[in-house]
Amino acid sequence: MRVAKTSTVVPSEGLASAVRHSLAWLVLGNTIGVLIAVLLLFPGLNPWLGEWTYGRWMMVHMNTALFGWCSLPMVGFLFRVYGADRGPWAAWCRPVVWLWSAGLIAGSISWLTGHSSGKLFLDWSGYARVFFPLCMMALWVLLAFSFLRQRQIQQGAGRAAFWARAAGLLVLLAAPFAIYFASDPGLYPFVNPDTGGPTGESQLESSLGVVLILVTLPLGLTQRKEGAMPIVRFAWLVMLAEGILCVLLGRADVSHRALAQWLSLGGILVWIPLIPAYYNAFRWHRETRRWRRAFQWWWGGLALTGWIFFLPGVLDRFKFTDGLVGHSLTAVAGCLTAFVIFAMVQLVGERDAWIFNRGWSFYAWNLGVLSYVIVMTVAGWIEGADPAFTIVPGFARDILYTIRLFTGLAMLAGSVEWLLAASRNSAKTREATIESIEVKVA
Repeated sequence: MRVAKTSTVVPSEGLASAVRHSLAWLVLGNTIGVLIAVLLLFPGLNPWLGEWTYGRWMMVHMNTALFGWCSLPMVGFLFRVYGADRGPWAAWCRPVVWLWSAGLIAGSISWLTGHSSGKLFLDWSGYARVFFPLCMMALWVLLAFSFLRQRQIQQGAGRAAFWARAAGLLVLLAAPFAIYFASDPGLYPFVNPDTGGPTGESQLESSLGVVLILVTLPLGLTQRKEGAMPIVRFAWLVMLAEGILCVLLGRADVSHRALAQWLSLGGILVWIPLIPAYYNAFRWHRETRRWRRAFQWWWGGLALTGWIFFLPGVLDRFKFTDGLVGHSLTAVAGCLTAFVIFAMVQLVGERDAWIFNRGWSFYAWNLGVLSYVIVMTVAGWIEGADPAFTIVPGFARDILYTIRLFTGLAMLAGSVEWLLAASRNSAKTREATIESIEVKVA
């Protein structure tokens, strides 16, 4: 019997690699989040960390959450959409994922050593500001070559889908340049009086950007059900109408107290029932049900509380407090994380869905996030009336921050379980693939 030399690269290894790396960044980000919670509860520990204190760890925590945990699953999604995880270019998917993580490592080192542009989520500066966009460009080159090589297959999927993918490549090409130039501290001022602050126009604009992503991604994840076109068209018509409304709203010195501002922002509330109806118009693996429902519940809570927090009197008390920290976690750890996991379950298929569908980790994560949001909302409401509440340690403040620490530990435990499960699954898949190849070649 002749045994051939085998390769550990399998057709979907690019997607599996993106999943593992994203989970690794989630675990790291959660670990840093627990460290931050400890530092807030015991401020006296900061001197023990030297220069690596709360402010520097916070940059690493936020940026690795966005560009690591939230972004790498979308990299795997792009592999699938452009066919990079199949054919001769599949072997390049893993190096691209590793390069992306290398860019985040470079950024983390930069932030911990005190380098930053000073812009939230655009903290890239120095060598990291050049290196990470180059990593993004490497991804684009892989997607472009895969698309061009398979253009006949892409065209066979339909003319509209072909041109949509081609247009998507043009949009993605702008991303590395946008990151580089937007990170320039001199591009626009940190405080811009021309924006008028958090007006209904700016809030509606950013909210519609999120909705646009939510209604676009199902088109690349799965297929539409028969007879579901009316609800899909209706959703896109609502999107168009609200986009026009956003353009017509006043800019600059417009107060959130203006009736037109908070009424127009209320237009987002129509998406609370519309998003579930829209997603129900597509075919999903049955194993996505748990996280799909969690995403829809978090989305409803995010849209509703976002509008309530914007109302006159409420925003004035919650602004710059822990209340908005809790709202941000609703967006990232609640809605976005549930959506990312739901999308990954759809991408990896029903066979590997068990990685994310274990009951205890599902509830540990979601109940941890919910508890965190409640605690921070209470703390923010008290802080709005007494700014010293979260600065000066006290009994009530320490109780709330202790609960916050335990919610972080619950989320960390859930994420560790997902990473370990993904690693075990990858090892089993690789062994099974090698055995299969050896049997076929023998």
